[in-house]
Parts: sequence; structure tokens; C-alpha cells
Amino acid sequence: MSLSGSLRRETEDDPSATEQTTEIAAVTGEPPAVSAEGPSERTRRLYVIVLAALLVLLAFGVRLSLFRYQTADYTAFYRRWYDFVVSQGGIGALKYEFSDLNAPYRYFMVLLPYLPVPSPLAGIKAFSVFFDMVIAFFVFRIVALKYPSRWIAAAAAFIAFMLPTVVINSAMWAQGDAIYTAFSLGAVYFLLRKRPWWACVFFGLALSFKLQAIFLFPLLLVMVLLGRVPWRALVAIPVVYLLLDVPALLAGASPSKLLTVYFSQTSIYPQLTLSAPNIWQFFRGEHGMEAMKTAAVLLTALLVFTLCLLVVLSRVELTDTRILLIGAISAVLVPFVLPSMHERYFYLADVLTLVLAFYLPRQLWYVPIIVEFCSLMCYIPNIFFAKPGGETVDFRILAALELCALVVLVRYAVWDFRRHRVREPLIR
Repeated sequence: MSLSGSLRRETEDDPSATEQTTEIAAVTGEPPAVSAEGPSERTRRLYVIVLAALLVLLAFGVRLSLFRYQTADYTAFYRRWYDFVVSQGGIGALKYEFSDLNAPYRYFMVLLPYLPVPSPLAGIKAFSVFFDMVIAFFVFRIVALKYPSRWIAAAAAFIAFMLPTVVINSAMWAQGDAIYTAFSLGAVYFLLRKRPWWACVFFGLALSFKLQAIFLFPLLLVMVLLGRVPWRALVAIPVVYLLLDVPALLAGASPSKLLTVYFSQTSIYPQLTLSAPNIWQFFRGEHGMEAMKTAAVLLTALLVFTLCLLVVLSRVELTDTRILLIGAISAVLVPFVLPSMHERYFYLADVLTLVLAFYLPRQLWYVPIIVEFCSLMCYIPNIFFAKPGGETVDFRILAALELCALVVLVRYAVWDFRRHRVREPLIR
């Protein structure tokens, strides 16, 4: 056995022999033995930072690679809105009903010609991608409330940022569902932090951009009924909504049309479903089903109030996990039963079920996979100009899978609420 070989064995048994090994290695000409412990903690941390930075760069690279893609929605709506704004000289367009979206998004369209972007398409997509980052931020903050390790929260934020539907919705489709979802997550975060006024402010911001913020209405109602959100805090929602309408009103917009924009939206599509993986897929193709639209809305209200009643009767403590559970059920239940839903309207459910899975990884880890798969399969035929009936997967199968995810969430909630319910009667 060589001298250096015997010294390597001694070094493994006695760390103090490291210096002697280095000195003798210099005499024998052989390299010193490599530490069995691997790189130092400082080096390891550097590797992690570099790899994390590369992941973030690649995440943005994926989005940038999709920026040139134009969908039918862009050419039929966003591009026409942009051209109208340019023809009216910018701010002057605010007095017209050039878009079916609410005032806050119109402000962005008015400012877009003045922004340093290579094209209106790139500017519209960049605006939505910014709110992808806001989504990741609030996912990080929400998950960090549970785990002391920030790496777990960072992993949750990165997964949310790279969800296929999140990437496609903004960077490829040029849609703005990330906006109301980001503010909705902000509302959930402040509910968890027990700051009800800020929660209502963010809920008002979400509602100001998209009516789909009402998918969180069951959660907000539960929090009010159980005293976690005071009734007076709800005033913040209409106040925020009206304040964001003020610039458009000052520019000459019609108050009646501006304040009823969402009522106009609800009458645009008579169909019971518009490529959404919900219960009405099972009735697709049947004649005369449009007559059930009002009944479907009332059925949704019935289920929402039933959910709220059961939570109140359960008398369980509203922990962070249970708040997220109720929020996830709301985000899946409402678009699953409500009529005239688009394929994009499970966007909030995609993100909230992911956050919930980090709070209940053993019990519900597979739920966001099911919800995300259903949403993604509904996206594909609408992005790539598929022919009618040319869906990759039968939407009735996707609706059945979405129903399974909803049943799993409700079943776990029932089990958990029964296990921790207070035995005292609600009314004495």
C-alpha cells in the first residue's frame, strides 16, 4: 500500500489528520484525498442559488418563446380594441364602450400605445405575465405561513408560476385571468392573516377586473357569517369598484353602461357551457337546454348557500387549512354548476387546489393534477383552432374528472368537519 493511500484511510477516521495528509501529499506528488462530505455548505448554497436563477430564466424564456403566437381572441377582440384606442388618440377612447371588459382593463388598453413595447400583442401578454408573478408571490406568502422553510414556499410559487394553464393563458393566449386570480389570492392571504379590510380591498380589486372573482363568494360569505370578516368591511368592495370607475367617468363614459357592464356580459352567451369541464357538458347537444339557464343560476345559489350553512352548523374552528379548503371547494363548485362558463374559468381552481395540496400533501396531492389536466385539455382545442367536435378528450370525460375532484374535496371537508366539530348545540 502506498504512503498516500494509508494516509487517506487515516484521514477518514481522524479529521485532525487532514493537515498532515496535505503536507505529505505535497512531498509524494499525489493529490490530497477528496472530502467524503462533498462541497461545503457555502458552495452548496451557491449551487442552489445558481440553479434557482437558471430555473427562473428558463421560466421566462418559455413565456417569451410564445409571445409571437396569435389566437383568434387576439385578432377578434384585443387587436380591435387597441386599434380603436389609437384611432381616438388614447385617453379619448375611454368615453366609448370599445371593450366588454370593465374600466380598469380599459385603462391599460388606453396606456398601451405609450408603453415601450415592440407590439401591442407583446404588451398585452407582458401585462398578464406580470400578474403571473403576482400569483407566484401570493402563493409563496400563503405557503410560507405553514412551513418555516422558505424553500418549500419557493417551490410552491415556482410550480404555480409554471402551471401549463398559467403559462398558456397569459404568454400564449393573451388572456387576463391571471389578474383577477392574483387579487383573489391576495384576498385569501389577508383572510389568513386576519386582516379583513385588506381582504375586502383585494376582493374588490379582483371583482373590478373580472366578474369571475365571485367564485370566491362562498368563502367570503362563510368568513362574514362566522365573524372573521365584519359586515362593515364589505363596504370596501363596492368602494374600490366605484373608485376604479372614476377616471372613465371623468373621461365621459356613460355611468349606466359602465356600472352595468357585468350584467351585459351575462346575456352575451345563451349556451349552458362554452367548453368548460362542468356538469352542463353532459347535456351538450340537446335542443332547448338554454331555457334552463336561469334554473342553473338558481341551482348554483342553492348549492353555495347550502355549503355556507353546513360550515356554519359544523361550528369548527376556521384554521388556515380549512379556509383554503373552503376556498378551493368554492373555486371548483361555482364554475362547475354555473352556466355559460368558458374553459378558462377554472383558472382560480387550478391555483387554489395547488396551494391546498401544499397544506394537505398526503391527503389531497392529486387533486390539483386532476383539475389542471381538465383545464389544460379544454384549452387546447380553443387555442389551436381545432374543428368543432375535434377535442383531444371528450369534454364529458373531463367534466366527470372535475366532478371527482369536487367530490374528493367535499368528502374530505365533511370528514374533517365531523372530526373536529363542537358538540354543543348551535341554538340553546
